[in-house]
Amino acid sequence: MAFTENLKLTIENVIKESLRNKFQIYKPETHNMPFHYLLLGKDRMALFFFIHSLNMTFGTSIFEPVAETLAQPRFKNAQKQYVVGNYISKQAQSAIEDIINELSLAKQPDKKEEVERIRKVCDKGEMKKLKTVKVDLFLQENDNTIHLFDLKTAKPNISNFKDFKRTLLEWVAIYLANNPDANVNSYIAIPYNPYYPKPYERWTIKGMLDLNHELKVAEELWDFLGGNGSYNELLNCFEKTGIELRPEIDEYFKRFK
Repeated sequence: MAFTENLKLTIENVIKESLRNKFQIYKPETHNMPFHYLLLGKDRMALFFFIHSLNMTFGTSIFEPVAETLAQPRFKNAQKQYVVGNYISKQAQSAIEDIINELSLAKQPDKKEEVERIRKVCDKGEMKKLKTVKVDLFLQENDNTIHLFDLKTAKPNISNFKDFKRTLLEWVAIYLANNPDANVNSYIAIPYNPYYPKPYERWTIKGMLDLNHELKVAEELWDFLGGNGSYNELLNCFEKTGIELRPEIDEYFKRFK
């Protein structure tokens, strides 16, 4: 799919709206930092705290709506914060724990084989009710292939990858509980490569994730959502929007002088 001018404008508007919404709801915490204020100025410190707050919510406030907008023309269905379900079979939970334990003992991850193990028991035996489970981004292709994404920060905590793996497998089990024949995939999505121009340090998560089928980083992610070249086009959209909003941002932070 071509990255059309209309799509560019739509994405730029999504970025603007997301940032403006953040300005409206942002409430600076009270900080008494006299040395910082005198050295750097209250407006710069206010900007620092705003950026820190934005970084904490960048995934939900900006990346998720942008990803949804980018994917909608290319996929049959694209939704952020999609309810994937609220039931999982007890046997599927046991299968997932077995998979995690095997990976912890150095078995090589194989997502296709893991999904098939879960599929065999996805609707068998006791069905346990869960709190409503949402995925950050849900995609459905024209052939009904399903893709479930968990958007993470650029440098997720290495110690959490066992939990990430469990989440990806549980999403598969929950979706298969209602759609046992579905072709369903689940991924950790990392919006950009903080190590650029060096390759992303995938070795940090090797052992838990099937890197070819459970991880999409930077270009691999955005080009999957929008087609070849989407990552670079998206960077241009962010740059253009940043230039347009700069006077508005400067005006906003003048109040903190």
